[in-house]
Amino acid sequence: MLLELARQTPAGARQRFGELPRARPRDAARRIALRGAAPCLALLALSACGGPSDTHAAIKPAKVDPVAHESELMRITLTPEAERRLGIAVATASLAPAQDRVATHGEVVVPPAARGGVPITTATDLMTLAASQARADGDIARAAAQARVAHVNAQRADALVREEAGSVRARDDALATAAVAQADLAAARAQRHLLGAPVASLGRQDILWVRVPVLAADVTRIDRGAPAAIRPLGGGAGTLSGRPVAAPPSSNVAAGSIDLYYAIPNTRTLGIGQRVAVALPAAGDGAQGLTVPASAILHDAYGGEWVYVRTAPRTFERRRVQLAGISGGTAMLAMGLKPGDQAVTAGAAELFGTEFGAK
Repeated sequence: MLLELARQTPAGARQRFGELPRARPRDAARRIALRGAAPCLALLALSACGGPSDTHAAIKPAKVDPVAHESELMRITLTPEAERRLGIAVATASLAPAQDRVATHGEVVVPPAARGGVPITTATDLMTLAASQARADGDIARAAAQARVAHVNAQRADALVREEAGSVRARDDALATAAVAQADLAAARAQRHLLGAPVASLGRQDILWVRVPVLAADVTRIDRGAPAAIRPLGGGAGTLSGRPVAAPPSSNVAAGSIDLYYAIPNTRTLGIGQRVAVALPAAGDGAQGLTVPASAILHDAYGGEWVYVRTAPRTFERRRVQLAGISGGTAMLAMGLKPGDQAVTAGAAELFGTEFGAK
């Protein structure tokens, strides 16, 4: 439309405004070069702005690499000679009644010498106890001397009455004094019994007691009429059977626990005040559990529990298990194996070293 208007413009108008000056050849070439270079400059600018963002996007904040799963454990195959040198022995995992037990700790104490006495524990002040025992021994000696004198006086008064040389009243007073002296002697002896055995002879008794603090929430779970399994901390000695005994009630208000007492034979392997591990039987019927010998259990550096299982002749695989408890030489498993699995009981540590390249 503009072209048509330009064509229709009268000649006078073109002369009035004048024609535009024609561009020089050099200026025209420069304009053409700038027009051709403009797209290239735009691409360079875009690439310069987009470069750093692409590099930043390529750097991830976290790197996740796949790791080996427990199902990808190695399988160990031994030669007959290697199996013989390692002394491999296996046992079959089987179901057995699982006796639920409450694991806790206890302290070896001295039982009281008389019924109703208080056990001697590490909290007992032995110096004060020794002084009390010495005073009680002195009271017994003094009461015994007074009882002998009163008995002699009573015999003399009775003889005088028989010879009609003394009064009946004097005889009755002498007999009453002798009875009081005997009562004082019996009271002194009873007080001495309550103080227990002499401090110098502590630990020489044939029977010792184990004081077991139990939380109040666990008391109802325990079968208080059944024996407890008692063993020293760290092993090294056999397990003793503790017989429940009746003792004066005691508790710890701060800890919220009450004390149970169990009698054990004095095998001279436990000292007074020594801490021991105690397994208390829980009330109720036990369920069935999978058992293997305790020697089959291995522990890794992180506390994990493992068992080597023979899957084929001279072929072994390591399986993770969860240990529910150990009673004597038998380990109760909560998970990891199935009945009939052949667990390695001898040579498991050697297989562990073979798997990880230990020399």
